[in-house]
Amino acid sequence: MPDASDDPLAREKDLAARAAVRRVRSGMRLALGTGSTAAYAVRAIAERFPGGDGLEAVASSRLTEDLARSLGLAVRPLAAEDRFDLMLDGADEVTPRLELTKGGGGALFREKFLARLSREVAIMVDHTKLVPELGHRSAIPVEVVPFARPVIARQLTEQGFGVVLRGAGSAAGTAHTDNHNEILDLRPPRPVTDAAGLEATLHAIPGVVETGIFVGLAHRVLVGLPDGSVQEVLPSGEPRPR
Repeated sequence: MPDASDDPLAREKDLAARAAVRRVRSGMRLALGTGSTAAYAVRAIAERFPGGDGLEAVASSRLTEDLARSLGLAVRPLAAEDRFDLMLDGADEVTPRLELTKGGGGALFREKFLARLSREVAIMVDHTKLVPELGHRSAIPVEVVPFARPVIARQLTEQGFGVVLRGAGSAAGTAHTDNHNEILDLRPPRPVTDAAGLEATLHAIPGVVETGIFVGLAHRVLVGLPDGSVQEVLPSGEPRPR
């Protein structure tokens, strides 16, 4: 993880994470996201609540789970009756309508599943993640069943998407999610003006497990800014300083 004292964007992520963690109270049930900003939040929780202080957490990835446990936080598997007071997670893109692109860390299915079980979802980002429309700065991940992936990739290419199989051709090989699926990173042919519609279109393709389009799930976004302040953006689109 970049040192927040040396990397300006890392500092912004850390600021946003610390602002979000101020919403955590002793005894809460927490859902923990995945990625660099979520990792800053896990570290901030461990600093604020040494030994956990009655917190219970479920993590969206083995990576986050391992980090939390290494810092003394209690992390357990998902239970049938689970509901969470607060989910803390990052995002790759955030629009003024609080539509999100997520899944750069490969945990999109588990992140969305936990978000739907959470009373409040707080998203933490640096200022570069703010975009006018989804697909502006980041690819849109789609988690797919490996058996179906070649056909899905062809269909999406024919619809005009740029399609890249994550990890293909790298030394580590094709990336797999914790669910043992693969990820196609999509570049849409034009700005995404109807995020909910695109999500529905992608979900209708057999073999698609989940998309990295999150619509109507974020309750607030905490944005770390270059001047050292944190801005809170609510679904109304009205930002306010923290």
